[in-house]
Amino acid sequence: MTVLLYSQLAAADMFWFVREDNGDTNWQYVANFSSGILIIALSLTIIRLAFTRRTARRYNHELEEIRAQLEERVKERTATLDEANNMLQQSNSALEEEIAEHRETTTLLRQSESYITNILRSLPLMLIGLNKKGEITQWNSRAEETSGLPADRVLGKDLWEAYPTIAVTAEQIQQAQDGDKLLTIKYSQRGQYHFDITIYPLHDQQETGVVILIDDVTQRVKSENMLVQRDKMSSMGEMASVMAHDMNIPLQAILKDLQMVRQDLTDDHIDPVAVNELLEDALIRGRQAASVIDNLINFSDSGAGEKQLADVTAVMDHSIELAADVLSVTKGLRFKDVAINQNYADELPQLRCHVPELQQMFLSLFRYCCHALGKIEDPAHSPAINIEISEFYDAIWVRVQHNGRGMSNEEQQLIFEPFFAGSHAAADVAENDASERLSFVQFIVQDQHQGQVAVTSDVNIGTTFHIQLPIL
Repeated sequence: MTVLLYSQLAAADMFWFVREDNGDTNWQYVANFSSGILIIALSLTIIRLAFTRRTARRYNHELEEIRAQLEERVKERTATLDEANNMLQQSNSALEEEIAEHRETTTLLRQSESYITNILRSLPLMLIGLNKKGEITQWNSRAEETSGLPADRVLGKDLWEAYPTIAVTAEQIQQAQDGDKLLTIKYSQRGQYHFDITIYPLHDQQETGVVILIDDVTQRVKSENMLVQRDKMSSMGEMASVMAHDMNIPLQAILKDLQMVRQDLTDDHIDPVAVNELLEDALIRGRQAASVIDNLINFSDSGAGEKQLADVTAVMDHSIELAADVLSVTKGLRFKDVAINQNYADELPQLRCHVPELQQMFLSLFRYCCHALGKIEDPAHSPAINIEISEFYDAIWVRVQHNGRGMSNEEQQLIFEPFFAGSHAAADVAENDASERLSFVQFIVQDQHQGQVAVTSDVNIGTTFHIQLPIL
């Protein structure tokens, strides 16, 4: 109650504490008090303003730093964006170049693909591509022509269902794939047609399989057979020419003797001794001609015979005896006037051969040796033929060497060519040609006995013929 009363009194007189006893208000105190309060308030305000300013400065400083950082970040970001723009432009430029190159590459690839496709389709042999399932992936124009089946009807189908008459079996395809190597097959049908078939396994491909090349070589085989037959005929013709030459010499001598006998018989005084000598000489010449004919008959009768085992040294000895009969009628040096030196190795194996053919081959060599030996005009020269027979590396080696006139380099290169004739005088062409042809020797050795023949020679020393006959 009392507190309420004082509160009311205070509210009724707010300057009670500056009133004097007489009730008057001391305004000086009021002014001083108010000034103090005002000063205190101002001081507080100033202090607060100072703190506020200091805070504002600090905030401003921080804001400046933040602004500077923002500006730096903006610069960095701007630089980054500029760099990114430059890189983007470069990337765009590079991308444009790459796109241009890609377009160019695509164009080139299409051109190459078209070119390769045209090559494959234009190949003069059948080209068939198969995947691992045996389905056709390639079928060129030659395959279409040969089979009569267009590509659109066979692509994607099984090869043997689409083309059951093809001369390739699934086992052969599997063999090439399992062996992972090229497989070559030669196929012929009763001599009517011939095919060379090649199967190539594909490597490093997503779709593995094989490529089949079928080459129709019928015309080539026929041409090759014709060439072989021509060479055979040339060789046989050469031998016939030589034998005809061998027969012509004794026949000419016989005719000459008979003419002289007839002339002697017309004379008034007949010389029986001279006539008898002429007839005896004619008889000898006739036997020599008969020996040449018998040799030819024996050779022709054995042409279709099978090879038989024979002793090469025995064949050589018989050939030497045959040469003594046949080559004793030749002009110039005769075989019986030549020293024959034989050097045979011991225990030589037998050789499976055509004996008459080997005899004729050795006879041709002896004929050539006599011809070369006859070119030496030195009276002190001793003509000789050295014969060596040995075994080396599963083959029989025969060397026939003479010490007569040797061959030039050109003659060595052409001596085994059909109807080759060495250098000689024009007057002796007909006679010498028959003695200088040795293609028959090469035919007998290489074609008939699968051997090899070679020659080494020096014009001033002589010639050696090297013959290698495999022991089959």
